[in-house]
Amino acid sequence: MIVVDTNIICYLYIYGEHSQQSEDLLSRDSNWVAPILWRSEFRNVLAQYLRKNLLKLDDVLLIIQQAEKLLTDHEYEVSSAYIMHLVNNSRCSAYDCEFVALAQYLGIPLVTADNKILREFPETAIAVDAYLA
Repeated sequence: MIVVDTNIICYLYIYGEHSQQSEDLLSRDSNWVAPILWRSEFRNVLAQYLRKNLLKLDDVLLIIQQAEKLLTDHEYEVSSAYIMHLVNNSRCSAYDCEFVALAQYLGIPLVTADNKILREFPETAIAVDAYLA
């Protein structure tokens, strides 16, 4: 089981240079978990693709359905107090700290491509390529 952030989920469903890594990650460990926040962040990314006419509404709705299915029963509420403790001791946003807090709470790694998270929380976060190595 691993915590994945929204970027990793996006890379899986929106084709790009990191898509293969996300597919490899899912093949290696298909038990992905995330804080409930991932849904809002994911919708926001898809909204940008929709508004820029990079994806059609039907495609966006299918992507959302697939991603929500992947994470069904694998979403968690995270303690606000703990998140703010992490914010206070780092330079990461509260959004990023939700993923870190969940990983620390569950005692599992947060797999991410976010350099700030990797730098601020090296004991919790691991880069995709390092996790796959």
